[in-house]
Amino acid sequence: MVKIRLTRGGAKKRPFYHVVVTDSRNKRDGRALERLGYYNPVAQGNEKRVEIDTERVKHWVSHGAQLTDKVAALVKEASAQASA
Repeated sequence: MVKIRLTRGGAKKRPFYHVVVTDSRNKRDGRALERLGYYNPVAQGNEKRVEIDTERVKHWVSHGAQLTDKVAALVKEASAQASA
């Protein structure tokens, strides 16, 4: 099954996540089919916290991909930022 989920990057005590499309059997930080955006939970000042290509998310969901709970919340937040 294809999933849209987070992969961890960044340094120790300074996480940074990429939103990727991958097969559910792959490891968390393993091979990804496509990178759709990023999530920076420790963003400060004028840094962007969430950046996601919502059109590509819709494309993958229409082809059967499933979002994890956290990614679904991030997509909702990104679409709210885009409309504001």
